[in-house]
Amino acid sequence: MPVPAHPRSHVPAAAGRPTPSRPAADHVEIRLPWWAVALPTVAFAALLLMIMSPGQAQAATPAPALGQLIERTLHLLAP
Repeated sequence: MPVPAHPRSHVPAAAGRPTPSRPAADHVEIRLPWWAVALPTVAFAALLLMIMSPGQAQAATPAPALGQLIERTLHLLAP
């Protein structure tokens, strides 16, 4: 005796139970929350604005912070 591939494949549709309504296979509905579209859009726009205006960018000053860090470390370690 062959075993059915699906547990309900051997039950006829008119067996007294209503058949569940399923969406058509060619129609797929995907729902996203509003922020799933808004956040990448805002991030892209911000990055695009940063790329479009590189003339306003300024180089960082040469590392005085590194010198201050070394000086403070030596001051803490000194007796």
